Amino acid sequence: MNTNLSLIGAPVETGASQPGCLMGPDALRTAGMADTLRSLGYEVRDHGNAGSIADNDVSHDNDAIRNLRETVGWSRSLDDIGYRSATEGNLPVFLGGDHSISMGSIPAVTRYAAGKGQPQFVLWLDAHPDFHTLDSTRSGNLHGTPVAYVTGQPGFEGVFPALPVAVDAHNVCMFGIRSVDERERENLTRCGVTVHDMRAIDEYGVPVLLDAFLERVRAANGALHVSLDVDFLDPTIAPAVGTTVPGGATFREAHLIMEMLHDSALVSSLDVVELNPFLDERGRTAKLMVDLVASLFGKRVMDRPTRSY
Repeated sequence: MNTNLSLIGAPVETGASQPGCLMGPDALRTAGMADTLRSLGYEVRDHGNAGSIADNDVSHDNDAIRNLRETVGWSRSLDDIGYRSATEGNLPVFLGGDHSISMGSIPAVTRYAAGKGQPQFVLWLDAHPDFHTLDSTRSGNLHGTPVAYVTGQPGFEGVFPALPVAVDAHNVCMFGIRSVDERERENLTRCGVTVHDMRAIDEYGVPVLLDAFLERVRAANGALHVSLDVDFLDPTIAPAVGTTVPGGATFREAHLIMEMLHDSALVSSLDVVELNPFLDERGRTAKLMVDLVASLFGKRVMDRPTRSY
């Protein structure tokens, strides 16, 4: 795994319905993200928070869509910054922000991987598949559309930037899913996305399911992007998210996934998204997210101090 890490703040909340995610990057910094990663031996450069310029030339017939121009602007900005970071030899870590940041982060790393002749894989850790298109979304919240966009589903043309390279839908694996709209379910099946909902995790356990996906990435010499949404976790341990769904991953399940990802040495980029500090309890969720990222980058179970809240 690359030891040069690039922290890219993405204070985006235009894709969500509840304000507060724009504070996410700074909350992760306050919880010690950079210092924690440095303590594990990484060279960490914090690029600060990215900015966005709304694209005034875009529109769509779906009147439910909210903040389209601003979100398109963010996708362009994060694509540029993420691609530049990767080409400079860094592993980009995008600190969100709502999940619409993946409409910039994933195209950036996919473009970089394609230049190296590598297929892009995505591990989507989320309660939701975020597989709506601009036509199918009824909420109008664009954090529900990134996977459809980055896999090249129809309906984004002429609105969001054209994708030089789309992610093959067969290379997307979703973990922890437990809230899916009917249109999303149909499209996920049609496109061949691998979906492991919480029942699958209950029945088979994390290692069997994750090992199978990681072996596919390894066999293809692929690049692996991990997108970690706060609502992947059970809200009893991670309350700071506006889209809570009961029955999420436990503390140990989440850490096991991160530890297995580190052991695989396959991760080439990361999103940490949907942290809403306004909904947190004395920084509890922010600290947990930093701790999970630390596990992904090699922190061991025996290194963990006792913590009181």
